[in-house]
Amino acid sequence: MIVSVVLAVAAAAANATASVLQRKAARREPESGRLSFHILWDLARQPAWLGGVTSILVGFALQVAALATGPIMLIQPLLVVELAFTLMLSSRMFKVRLHTREWSAIGGMSAGVALLLVGLAPSGGNAYAASGVRWLFGCVATGLFVALLLILGHRARDERRAAFLGIAAGSWFGFTAALVSGLTAAFAVGKGFQAWQTYALIVIGPAGFFLLQNALRAGRLVASQPGLTLANPLVSMAWGIVVFGENTRGGGWIAAAVAGAGLIGVCTVLLARSPLLQDSADRDAQRSSAPERYKR
Repeated sequence: MIVSVVLAVAAAAANATASVLQRKAARREPESGRLSFHILWDLARQPAWLGGVTSILVGFALQVAALATGPIMLIQPLLVVELAFTLMLSSRMFKVRLHTREWSAIGGMSAGVALLLVGLAPSGGNAYAASGVRWLFGCVATGLFVALLLILGHRARDERRAAFLGIAAGSWFGFTAALVSGLTAAFAVGKGFQAWQTYALIVIGPAGFFLLQNALRAGRLVASQPGLTLANPLVSMAWGIVVFGENTRGGGWIAAAVAGAGLIGVCTVLLARSPLLQDSADRDAQRSSAPERYKR
């Protein structure tokens, strides 16, 4: 269990590094709100963006290792601390001090994650032993939910569009984690290359990456990040309970888990509202740290 926690936190740190590097690269592109292949090609020629992609791959490898050693309901909520890591790394990169509000939200988020996991105390479950009917139900339900969010996001504008796409991307990452759990469970019994989840990830993984890029470009981070951060563990927990048969505590512990989830939600919104995570703040910080000749 300790190994699983360490791997999950390391994955969150790698994902945060990717987020900071990708947003640094994205500042140089026009704010069109939509990701085109032309913009993607321009991004691919920037070292910061390539570094971000590398960090994503490292984070994914660490997440796979974590899911191979622990239940999905333990691993995915821990990844919520990615937002706190993102804020701290942004502070270091752009040389901007964190204020009391940010530090309080970081501490509150950490306490919320701890309270949620203590309240749930997830255990048991087996992704490999889950029936085909359960897998089919989970895939169809998640796919329809994400499709609905994409339709709503396509029809919406500005902040609402970013919010819908953020929830869609977060839900897709929760679905991806479920497939990874199935893959690692299959490899544990020597049937990894026979498992359909192994080949589904070839399509599901890049699709999630594309969804993430669109969510980040659809609007301000304060609109997309809460859904992106919270939908992932919520969808993962639903998969853990409904499909994999993982167990959680009952009784008064449910209230503790709900309180932890609520605290995570409030702190996520507070962190997403930090000026340090907004593109305008990043640009101002970059200009203030640039040599005088570049300011003219």
